[in-house]
Amino acid sequence: MGIRVEAGARTDETAGLSGRVEYSITQGALLTWRANESCKSEIAVGVPSTLAVAMSTSRFKKMRTCVILLLAGLSAPLVPPRASAQGTATSAPLTDIQYEVTFTRANAERRQVTSTMTFTVGGTDPVLLSIPKWTPGAYEIANFARDVSSFSAEQAGTSLAWDKIDPDTWRIRPRGVGEVTVKFDYLADSLDNANTWSRPDFLLFNGTNLFPYPEGRGFDFPASVTVNTEAGWKIVTGMTPAGAHRYSAPNYHDLVDMPFFVGQFDLDSAQISGTWVRFATYPSGSVTGGARVAVWEALKRVIPAEVKVFGEVPWSTYSVLQITDPSYGGGSGLEHQNSHVDVLNPGMLGTPVLPSLYAHEIFHAWNVKRLRPADLFPYRYDEEQPTPLLWISEGITDYYADLAEVRGGIVDANGFYLLTGDKISEVEALAPTALEDASLSTWIHPRDGTEYIYYSKGSLAGLLLDIMIRDASDNHSSLDDVLRTLYNTAYKNGRGFTSDEWWSTVSKAAKGRSFSDFYARYIDGREPLPYDKVLPLAGLRLARDTAHVPQLGIASLQDSTGLHVTQVISESAAAVAGVQPGDQLISVGGFNADDPNWTEKFRYRYARQPGGTELPVVIRRNGAEQTLTARLHFVISVGSHLIEDARASAKARKVRDGLLRGVTQP
Repeated sequence: MGIRVEAGARTDETAGLSGRVEYSITQGALLTWRANESCKSEIAVGVPSTLAVAMSTSRFKKMRTCVILLLAGLSAPLVPPRASAQGTATSAPLTDIQYEVTFTRANAERRQVTSTMTFTVGGTDPVLLSIPKWTPGAYEIANFARDVSSFSAEQAGTSLAWDKIDPDTWRIRPRGVGEVTVKFDYLADSLDNANTWSRPDFLLFNGTNLFPYPEGRGFDFPASVTVNTEAGWKIVTGMTPAGAHRYSAPNYHDLVDMPFFVGQFDLDSAQISGTWVRFATYPSGSVTGGARVAVWEALKRVIPAEVKVFGEVPWSTYSVLQITDPSYGGGSGLEHQNSHVDVLNPGMLGTPVLPSLYAHEIFHAWNVKRLRPADLFPYRYDEEQPTPLLWISEGITDYYADLAEVRGGIVDANGFYLLTGDKISEVEALAPTALEDASLSTWIHPRDGTEYIYYSKGSLAGLLLDIMIRDASDNHSSLDDVLRTLYNTAYKNGRGFTSDEWWSTVSKAAKGRSFSDFYARYIDGREPLPYDKVLPLAGLRLARDTAHVPQLGIASLQDSTGLHVTQVISESAAAVAGVQPGDQLISVGGFNADDPNWTEKFRYRYARQPGGTELPVVIRRNGAEQTLTARLHFVISVGSHLIEDARASAKARKVRDGLLRGVTQP
């Protein structure tokens, strides 16, 4: 969620049951169909925006140095302790930890929320409290401490001395045994799944933003959260109720993995697969009537298909928390263990992209929130936590999002093939990239378009593995069995899985077939995936289409101020017109660049115009708007799609049918 993991926006078309579909999910986690505040799809106008990037959140904790000068007769160090690594700077032990979040109309006017933490200390040793640097599922450093203000600490009604030992750690000096209260305000103006955002009548918050933890003391402490808000305002969260507006969590990991909606929003629920699922939408009235019925229909189809993969429902309730806001450039989702948060532009409502987004984020409740790589187990919050296996957590999840749609009857087989073909085209348009490298590199956000390739390429690797397992086992085993086995052997034993475990489980499901060559060439290596060799084993083959499409020839990033040009392709229409890196793109050919669908509209209007047609390009440079004149330029776009092979063997047809229906032979 990812990171926002993310789903990529695309401009080419994909067919589903109801005709032409103009979106496909390739992200998360955070899935982003938009390329959000910090990243917009790097695209050439009119070219399928398969370079659309996903959104994430991560953090990198600075090294700390610890210098302690002990003098006889002094109970506190004369020179403050500084940490050199996690665990070397350790807080005094805390008990009875409780948090309060206050959000009323008064602080909503300031776009702020107040967080209060109370705890008991046993003496005068310094208390070290840290704010996380990232939210799991959003793989980037976000430095939430930067939004903290008005920090204070008191004991028995009197202020305590405090200072900071690093950018996100506060040191408080208690006067003795007793209860300490820490309070601060948090700026709630970031419309981001991993952060905190408010309106006059609404608040989204994540625990990673508002709940400090005692440095060096581990994360197994229980805690409670009380929400103070206006009478009549709703509260929804996955956390366990423990009284009026009070909730409890057995450990810090659970505490910060359950975001909250507070305020005025629509909320309803239904039973799916034997548990209650809640659908909360802000603003009130944003999803009503037939659109709301369609959401419930999608959830009732994808959830049972995903439950079947693992054989159990891992939550007692599940909450879909959805915000719609016109300032948001597209759509994204971020997963949690029993909920996920979607942020959408209103233009996404009612589109075929939504069931795929829901399916992706809900599948994460098993794959990554529970079953996850050992590198991510347990989570730590003070630095990057990279893993070369993120392609399994995100890419395989994206594969199963597509499978959930076809197995649940949201799309037919052709819809699944076209979604898959779109991912093939996306990967082939980018530089050759190893899946393990891409999994690691997402934390530094490469600017070459490959930042989130582990979604689409990982999904395709999952398809090929599924086919090879089914072929080798005569359809008695599948990738479903691999996930279910690791879920039971790793997650249920309180640990993450390793690369060796993954490949040994894949091999076992395939009746002992070795995947060392596949790993070396296509996962750790950068060779093109072997579609022509593997797809026929499922009665499928790859077809290619070519088309001439209009291209402006830029790469761009979007932030809260607009769409900014980061690169101009040599000899492109943009280059000839004089567009420069750093320009803010206002409009192209009469289409507003803030419109998330402008590339599709541009291509549709100009696809049949002759090359060389004048094309007005409005930019803002050095604060002043300018209109440049470009000349319409076309490039060849090659698209890929899967088709069924009419000459496929009976075994291959059985593999294909088993994959699409989610069945194996008894």
